[in-house]
Amino acid sequence: QVQLVESGGGLVQAGGSLRLSCAASGRTFSAYTMAWFRQAPGKARQFVGAISRSGANTYYSDSMKGRFTISRDNAKNTAYLQMNSLEPEDTAAYYCAARAGPLGPQAMDVKFINYWGQGTQVTVSS
Repeated sequence: QVQLVESGGGLVQAGGSLRLSCAASGRTFSAYTMAWFRQAPGKARQFVGAISRSGANTYYSDSMKGRFTISRDNAKNTAYLQMNSLEPEDTAAYYCAARAGPLGPQAMDVKFINYWGQGTQVTVSS
């Protein structure tokens, strides 16, 4: 079992930045690919990006590429999502996710995620 707790959400003006954190406890953090998803009201949960178990490789949704950066610190059992140049369209609940095994297409699909955090709200005002 892995418990994930997100923090760092809040209200920010368009063009601003936020850094979300995802603290993990339970099983070996470094055994899991970590991913971030987001969900706006009335919409499906959307893949944001993912990072490999070692942190050496990342993959992003095209719409976030260049603005969002995922990192992890395995010594601290924590993953991060740095979000820059935020737009009102980025307003959503952001979820941390863990999938056992290497980074791959399944880490980008909600059906194959093993563990979810409770989510943290990000609101971007225009």
